[in-house]
Amino acid sequence: MLRKTKGLFLVVICCFLFTSCDSNAVFDTYKSVPNQWHKDSIATFNFKAPDSTNAYNLFVNLRNTNAYKFSNLFLIVELNYPNGKVVKDTLEYKMAAPNGELLGTGFSDLKENKLWYRGYKEPFVFNEEGDYTVNIQHAMRNNGDVNGVENLEGITDIGFRVESTQK
Repeated sequence: MLRKTKGLFLVVICCFLFTSCDSNAVFDTYKSVPNQWHKDSIATFNFKAPDSTNAYNLFVNLRNTNAYKFSNLFLIVELNYPNGKVVKDTLEYKMAAPNGELLGTGFSDLKENKLWYRGYKEPFVFNEEGDYTVNIQHAMRNNGDVNGVENLEGITDIGFRVESTQK
């Protein structure tokens, strides 16, 4: 019995080490959502520009459960540059297949989605040195409803990732 436990422990540790080693990640942080994501709750991420010569891929990362009942997701994402420039976008992401099955990766009812920031796969160059801030807020509405969804269910974590395009 002890040998099986040791073997299982080693497998778990190896899996953890294998998945946690990510040489492309420059910044990768999540903020947890307590129970529901309130429409006025903003996830804020602060980071220093890696450099101003290389290109980077930017992603909004989300973890959601089966309690998420929409086929898409609207987000308001604001990128604040060091010099005060602000770029604010309303972005739409597909979250479920036509049959209702949630998209994303994961083995259980928890799915992880790596969504391209600004909806396209263009590399981003940090042309200003200094501190950047990204604010993410949901902008979901029920069909025919003018007011937004007050408390969005099913989102457990919101993240932002900057990843090097260099390999």
